[in-house]
Amino acid sequence: MIRRLLVANRGEIARRIFATCRALGIETVAVHSDADADAPFVAEADRAVRLPGNTPVETYLRIDLILDAARRSGADAIHPGYGFLAENADFATAVTDAGLTWVGPSPKAIAAMGDKLAAKALLAEAGVPMLPSWTETDQVTDFPVLVKAAAGGGGRGMRIVRAAEGLADAVAGARREAASAFGDDTIFIERYVERGRHVEVQIVGDRHSTVLALGERDCSIQRRHQKIVEEAPAVLAPHLRARLHQAAVAAGRAVDYLGAGTVEFLLAPDGAFFFLEMNTRLQVEHPVTEAVTGLDLVRLQLLVAEGQPLPVSTTPPAEGHAIEVRLCAEDPAEGYRPATGTLHRFAVPGVTAEFGPCHGLRLDSGVLDGSVVGVHYDSMLAKVIAWAPTRAEAARALAGALARAELHGVTTNRDLLVRVLRSPEFGAAAVDTGFLDRHPEVRAPLLPPAELPLVALAAALASAAARRAAAPVLAGLPSGWRNVPAFPQVTRFTGPDGGEIEVRYRLDRAGQLAQWSTSPPAGDAATATGVEADPEQVVLDVAGVRRGYRVHRVGSEVFVDGPDGAARLAELPRFPLPGAALAAGSLLAPLPGAVTRVHVEVGQRVAAGDLLLTLEAMKLEHPVFAPTDGVVTELPVPPGGQVDTGAVLAVVNPFEEAS
Repeated sequence: MIRRLLVANRGEIARRIFATCRALGIETVAVHSDADADAPFVAEADRAVRLPGNTPVETYLRIDLILDAARRSGADAIHPGYGFLAENADFATAVTDAGLTWVGPSPKAIAAMGDKLAAKALLAEAGVPMLPSWTETDQVTDFPVLVKAAAGGGGRGMRIVRAAEGLADAVAGARREAASAFGDDTIFIERYVERGRHVEVQIVGDRHSTVLALGERDCSIQRRHQKIVEEAPAVLAPHLRARLHQAAVAAGRAVDYLGAGTVEFLLAPDGAFFFLEMNTRLQVEHPVTEAVTGLDLVRLQLLVAEGQPLPVSTTPPAEGHAIEVRLCAEDPAEGYRPATGTLHRFAVPGVTAEFGPCHGLRLDSGVLDGSVVGVHYDSMLAKVIAWAPTRAEAARALAGALARAELHGVTTNRDLLVRVLRSPEFGAAAVDTGFLDRHPEVRAPLLPPAELPLVALAAALASAAARRAAAPVLAGLPSGWRNVPAFPQVTRFTGPDGGEIEVRYRLDRAGQLAQWSTSPPAGDAATATGVEADPEQVVLDVAGVRRGYRVHRVGSEVFVDGPDGAARLAELPRFPLPGAALAAGSLLAPLPGAVTRVHVEVGQRVAAGDLLLTLEAMKLEHPVFAPTDGVVTELPVPPGGQVDTGAVLAVVNPFEEAS
């Protein structure tokens, strides 16, 4: 029996495993980097051991440090979570060699499936359908193809290539990213199926010769080949579902699989399906399977690790429908650029359970109010899961909860997720892995631009109410009130798009909104009248319809959540101090990271769209392109140099300004 479990991971998955351990009476141990010292998962563990450093290479990827932490904390078992060392056969071997219980499949199975080329060969012999693949570029004659990393997963190292001339660059880029993410730059090339669906089967095996399929999930909504929306069960014909389950069980039996794992398939429009990879670990999207089966997959992992038989002997029927979204710190409108900062408020309404199977709304989060989102780890903040009797009800409930969530301080992909869930194609289950590429409109904010003046007005009125509430004398008088009205109050903000919006307003003696306007103009919304305003809530009447706005201020930043969407504003000072001017044509770092490659030289002529340099942050490469035709006049950061947000990466002067 496992007495004390160390989780060799962080964030949301560590909290998820701890929740099941508490229910089973198992003590818990966390390991953490310096950056994670104040993270929620560390506080929730019974014991915690520091791993000095911040980067994964210094901390969560150090087998020696993790084994030492297990020894020092008295742990008798290790669960790897997902990512980091979860699919590292050497780690599994080291754990068992140290006399500890390994919560996962055998090192042999991990090794067999960890090399995707070897896995394809092995499972082809077991009768699992395969896509044609190649290891050398000169073997490829038909396009499009997909370049993939042979080690690891999560979409890292993947590149779609549609013509022969782009293959060499794609292979080179995939090798760099794979080496950075997995320490192995081996790649292979596979036929790319247009409009394919990503469907995976959850399997579980025990030491008593049982391998079961626990249902399947559709994970076709992806960005950068990484899943962001997953659902169970997949919308499939019964005969196709049965064939997928049979193939997945055959894959599991081929490696004597133990514990929870996932066999991933690509489903072609004609109904043919092909093996993609086998993940020898718990998947990020496991909660949707838990929701429709009622099973706790972490509990099953622990039972199997203890040598017990599975408590189920047949594939359970799916009850209802569950949909999960990955809430990430990133900006979809800027190419899914990762975002950093302090999460001032993180509140999702209507949550009925956390970190365990439930009917209703589930939240599995790695963050809380005040959590700092840095650059060292993946951008996922939380998973939000909705269960309902039908797929349509689950999608509607999940979209509604996300739209009402208060997510302040860090840019997220929330609006994109809501738009996807509410799209006609998703409602009709007519999606595939290329959905986001075909629908760039879902990257737009939920808040219509025409509603921004109302949001700014609400922010200005809330700020005025806050000033009056804090006034030492005459706090009952409205802000800026005079016996003889003269000039209006003026508040200026920087809007979500970086533009400036000015609000001019006047309150009467009763504190009611007497007059207001904005620049740019408010249009038809200018007829709005104020109903009530306090520092955190403003109610406006717009053409006879009351609208409530929740307002949260942190320093000069104002976060407003309204019925049509949310916006982040920055209140500008009335008398700004002069600042240093940037050189014209400066390209600034969008987030902290490292410059991995510089592709141009000072004095070089470039065209708009030319690749200037590559910035690496949050495990991904971010290209920086020339915004205009011109001449490169400055490259202040050499390859390997670290930069903070706002640092100058390059200066490109337009031709007419170059001399």
